[in-house]
Amino acid sequence: MNISRMVNALLMCCLPALAFTVQAQTVLRLAYAENSQPVKDALHFLGKQIEEKTANEIKVIYFPDAQLGGERELVELTQVGVVDITKVSSGLMESFSPAYGVFSLPYLFADVEEYYKVMDNPAVMEPVYQSTAPQGFIGIGWYDSGARSFYMSKGPIRKIEDLRGKKIRVMQSETAIQTLKLLGASPIAMGQAEVYTSLQQGILDGAENNEFALTIARHGEVARYYTYDMHTRIPDILLMSALTLEKLTPEQQEIVKEAVKASIEFEKAAWDKEMEATRRLAIENFNVEFFDIDKKPFQDAVQPIYEGLKNRPELYELYQKIQSAKG
Repeated sequence: MNISRMVNALLMCCLPALAFTVQAQTVLRLAYAENSQPVKDALHFLGKQIEEKTANEIKVIYFPDAQLGGERELVELTQVGVVDITKVSSGLMESFSPAYGVFSLPYLFADVEEYYKVMDNPAVMEPVYQSTAPQGFIGIGWYDSGARSFYMSKGPIRKIEDLRGKKIRVMQSETAIQTLKLLGASPIAMGQAEVYTSLQQGILDGAENNEFALTIARHGEVARYYTYDMHTRIPDILLMSALTLEKLTPEQQEIVKEAVKASIEFEKAAWDKEMEATRRLAIENFNVEFFDIDKKPFQDAVQPIYEGLKNRPELYELYQKIQSAKG
């Protein structure tokens, strides 16, 4: 779907809603692509918080499940102010700002507590959020999207040698591809929609994602060995158009900021609860087996990536700031 078609679709969707708004009411268009239920619930919680805390001075209209396009199209619509708020993966954001590439670094966070501590630290995140301001949009918050681990079709990954030569699907990310090569695997970049069939037909030996892929995408039917190596924690990022921010009063801006904070905490709790249910479902309905491993050999293997960071001063500085923020 091109930009003009998305704009036309947006206008057609908005007109009925706008007809019932009072003249002084500000309308925010919140659009998102396909997402897990915790993220969807958090986005709607965000909108409700904004409406309630502004006494309905601001009305939030939703465009869910890729009605206006995929994540890249939504970023582009946010840049020009057609979409006011959206949520995309920080993996995609790397193509708009190199700073977001830091979250693709393998084994960056030891555990979820360390991850939350860094992500909730304004000193770390604000420069990252503001890095896209010249492009017409900024980050206003983040959501947990879990840890990415390996799942395989023919047997589990118990040690690093088990990855040797295995064809593993990865996102279209140079860091992800380099990580898999250093671990001894053969990375294959492809769209998420192709993964199930590729696993089924043996084109892929495995893939890497969070546990939702096993149930929502039904990958557990064709790859039921899931190993918790947790090589990356790639957050989702909430974005707001700079044009939208300018039209809000200082008081409304502060309300949006507080609503975002509340929605982050809401999403964390919802994510944990849903993830527990997802693991049970994967075991009971898909016969998935889960494995824990010693991560140190994996961490040691990817150290050349961190050595290479020294040749990228801005990213290396952000990496050092993250290390300090871990405490």
